[in-house]
Amino acid sequence: MSIKTFLLPDLGEGLTEAELVRWMVAAGDTVAVDQPIAEVETAKSLVEIPCPFEGVVSTLHGDAGQMMLVDEPFISVNTGGEEAEAPVADEAERAQSYREEERAGTQVPAEAAAEADEGSGNVLIGYGTSSAQSKTSRRRKPRGGVAAAAAQAPAEAVRVINPLVRKLARDNALDISTVQGSGPEGLILRTDVEAALSAEAGQPAAAAAPAATAPAPAAAVPATPTRAGEADSKTGLPVASTQLLSGVRKTIANAMSTSRREIPEATVWVDVDVTKLLKLRSKIKEAEGQAPSVMALISRFAVAGLQRFPELNSRIEVEADGGLRHTLFEGVNLGFAAQTDRGLVVPNVRDAHKMNAKELSAEFARLASVAREGKAGVADLSGSTFTINNYGVFKVDGSAAIINYPEAAILGLGRIIEKPWVVNGKIKVRSICEMTLSFDHRVCDGGTAAGFMRYVADAMTDPKTALASL
Repeated sequence: MSIKTFLLPDLGEGLTEAELVRWMVAAGDTVAVDQPIAEVETAKSLVEIPCPFEGVVSTLHGDAGQMMLVDEPFISVNTGGEEAEAPVADEAERAQSYREEERAGTQVPAEAAAEADEGSGNVLIGYGTSSAQSKTSRRRKPRGGVAAAAAQAPAEAVRVINPLVRKLARDNALDISTVQGSGPEGLILRTDVEAALSAEAGQPAAAAAPAATAPAPAAAVPATPTRAGEADSKTGLPVASTQLLSGVRKTIANAMSTSRREIPEATVWVDVDVTKLLKLRSKIKEAEGQAPSVMALISRFAVAGLQRFPELNSRIEVEADGGLRHTLFEGVNLGFAAQTDRGLVVPNVRDAHKMNAKELSAEFARLASVAREGKAGVADLSGSTFTINNYGVFKVDGSAAIINYPEAAILGLGRIIEKPWVVNGKIKVRSICEMTLSFDHRVCDGGTAAGFMRYVADAMTDPKTALASL
């Protein structure tokens, strides 16, 4: 009997974890190579995991709803034969061997380095990493040259139960090496980090005491969340439900917080008469049987506007030394907000500047469909350089949308409604749409944002003239 264990593969875009949504097989089932065995939810999308082995399912290393780590055991399959697989190392050792950050600056054993050179083999089709990439990502040179490397080599790695615990410490600016582990042989558990954070928050002056004489922090017990049906300690009201954010909802929350925290945004808006645009679309539909969506037509104007005002099709990144780097792009990857059962996602049309309105309309429809079905890939949901949000579908007139970090701007479209409008000195009933632009004030001043808005608004008001020049 030969048992082979498949580790959760690299899911791309630096993702290190995924929530197990459901198993598509059970222990004892026969599986074939590339047969879908499970569905997991990453911070980007739902992904089906194919099996790399043929045989009989031996062990499922997780339950529905559980967070699974990349490079951790996922499924074991009995492939037949006589050679038995070597036992998997304990969890703490795996946590140190699978990822560079878990090695904590120590040297990699020769046999592990040789294995890394050949690639892990745990690569999801379509998102894979080559062995060359593995060398780059898993072997970072220590700063400070040869002397620093020599000093690092004998250092003993901090024993941490898994990467999530180390991430918790890093996100809270806690030096993991100062935490006293309560697990076997000093293994640092999540409760140890939470206890250290609690002690640090409750005793701000403790850091001033000499490290050698400071008493070890007391083992604090993390607060137990109030369960559904119980009274909330702060409000006294019964709790309807409570859960930790995960998957897409967690990603949305983090992205919105980061955008608000890092981007000094400003908003401009304008009411646009789109009567002629709607008439033009109706004529195209009558003549050809179908027509681009209104959003596709407006997007075509927006893409053209970005070529005239490229500052809005850019991003600002903070350098290691605190400096700011401003990057402008040749071409546009156009993101658009799509509401799904799993929350708001932003699929993006790659190379949108190369497409006409009909092509944009078709791509919007395709991407929206796969996003709502939960089948959008990582590449479909990342890499946009400018985003359009059509909140008019929710029957609202306007909104100061939050910029899709790390982009520099987001264009919002409100609903189209009939209003009295002055045309050539006379009041007429016209179709009006409120358009807003939230932009990063670091990349440009208000004049640039206003120029872009005026260009797009004028094109929407007189679409025939605009399309003739595109």
